[in-house]
Amino acid sequence: MRYVYWEFIISCYERWILLELQVTNSPFNQEQVELLNRLLPTLTEAQRIWLTGYLTALNSAAAPVTSNTAPLVTLAANAVVTSKEVTVLFGSQTGKSQGLAKKVSKKLEERGFQVTLSSMGDFKLNALKKVQNLLILVSTHGEGDPPDNAISFYEFLNSKRAPQLEDLRFSVLALGDTSYEFFCQTGKDFDKRLEELGGKRLTPRVDCDVDFDEPAAEWMNDVISSLSEASVVPAIASGAGVTIESGTESEYSRTNPFKAEVLENLNLNGRGSDRETRHVEISLEGSNLQYEPGDCLGIYPENNPRLVDKLIEEMGWKADDLITINKNGEKRSLRETLLRNYEITVLTKPLLEQVAKLTSNNDLKELLMVGHEQQLKTYLNERDLLDLVQDYSLKGVPANEFVAILRKMPARLYSIASSSKAFPDEVHVTVRTVRYEAQGRDRYGVCSVQLAERVQAGETLPVYIQHNPNFKLPDSPETPIIMIGPGTGVAPFRAFLGEREETGAEGKTWLFYGDQHFSTDFLYQIEWQRWLKEGVLTRMDVAFSRDTDKKVYVQHRMLEKSRELYQWLQEGACVYVCGDEKKMAHDVHAALATIIEQEGGFSAEEAAEYLTRMQQQKRYQRDVY
Repeated sequence: MRYVYWEFIISCYERWILLELQVTNSPFNQEQVELLNRLLPTLTEAQRIWLTGYLTALNSAAAPVTSNTAPLVTLAANAVVTSKEVTVLFGSQTGKSQGLAKKVSKKLEERGFQVTLSSMGDFKLNALKKVQNLLILVSTHGEGDPPDNAISFYEFLNSKRAPQLEDLRFSVLALGDTSYEFFCQTGKDFDKRLEELGGKRLTPRVDCDVDFDEPAAEWMNDVISSLSEASVVPAIASGAGVTIESGTESEYSRTNPFKAEVLENLNLNGRGSDRETRHVEISLEGSNLQYEPGDCLGIYPENNPRLVDKLIEEMGWKADDLITINKNGEKRSLRETLLRNYEITVLTKPLLEQVAKLTSNNDLKELLMVGHEQQLKTYLNERDLLDLVQDYSLKGVPANEFVAILRKMPARLYSIASSSKAFPDEVHVTVRTVRYEAQGRDRYGVCSVQLAERVQAGETLPVYIQHNPNFKLPDSPETPIIMIGPGTGVAPFRAFLGEREETGAEGKTWLFYGDQHFSTDFLYQIEWQRWLKEGVLTRMDVAFSRDTDKKVYVQHRMLEKSRELYQWLQEGACVYVCGDEKKMAHDVHAALATIIEQEGGFSAEEAAEYLTRMQQQKRYQRDVY
């Protein structure tokens, strides 16, 4: 009863303190605040109870100080400040989760919280059991996998070494894409595991699709509200935690893209190639958008007009009917809305579930039933919105109801292929045009075919910079780098070498490049040859898979040069991989493991640990998709 009584006193007292701090300025100077912020978070529960009682006694006229209650501190009761710490961990492949983690950290600091911001890969695992308030922001990569810088933390949390976390309060923001089967799976796994270990949720997990701005903002507000209700925070921020970058920032962003002029749009493939790869040069003049090698350019594309017109015709809609496109009540014609604002080439299970509510078609409802998962997966992978309309006779659904359930048009991200030092106020991208036939109809990549067919020099594109801190050149210009990028995966390495040329970096460089044919598909061949001649590129190995009887890929060239490659690793080289995640990246990873195992005399387990250490040291970075 005595303990419960003091808990009640503390609770009431802290609420009163918080009210005081909200209406009056803190009476402490900066030195006092720093002393309090160092002391108060270290107190045990018993010490907090004693100190609260002691301060209450000081505030009472009938409470003299005895020799047994020496005044450790002389404070007015209404000036007590209790600091609360929040740990913010992010797992990010392209930088989106990291950007959101910085944003929520800044908001927390502005409200007086002490924030520790870290990637999961840099977080000291044995410190987890000391954390009381934990925010997890994590994307899902590939087929339900954690991003590279979250792997070690993910494996630790799901191992027998994971501690019990009864004192932990947590919340998870999961980023994903509903067009993938394992939508937000990594975030779901973290949320479930933290609860299994004894943690209590501050707020429910939020799962975000590609249009994540609004749900992420709501999650941040809910988390901050929950933390503020349960904690008393300093009136003056101590300055600890995340450092907010200074300097002039661009007004343009993912939610406010810059209308950039296209300067050049060229086909890099030679005559006779069955591939088309566009090299697009874009002006950033006047935008104040800044980027570094390894970052991505986001482009908001338009749907193919032929597909839009066919969809409107099939549904019996009128192209000039007005449709509300946002919460502000802005209206556009139906045709313009379908061209620019909504995704119509990708089907997702949530979309089909919403469509099923608008129609009485029993076949569609049957496809969504338990036991038909494989049929549903096959259907989603091979068809678009026009197929759905035709296959399930959806004509007659009103346009405003149908459009309201569509997913907003996501930007397409492309690895930047230029150095801003070499091309000031410009950004270059390398885009492979996607065209194929399926279900008796021609299909088109939304952005790639727009760039190939409908964007000329002088026209504009809505763009923004997606920073990617997880794919960056080493800090030291002396560090050797090994770059592995078949096809358009070579794009960021053009940026890397352009940057190294401009800065005069002297570290060795090695590029593994592959495509189908030497004569027609050797992207940026002249530039590689010039850099080889001038020493910017130390060595280059190529693999053209269709020029020989036996298909040869970049991983085969790596294995052929295993001894030299391992020597570079021993010298501290950083390895970069860019391109296809589903096959190439796995094959390259396996080749690296084999090289380390054979040349270093390691077991398979030791080779795997070697690669894990390289990832933790940021010596093995991947930009795969």
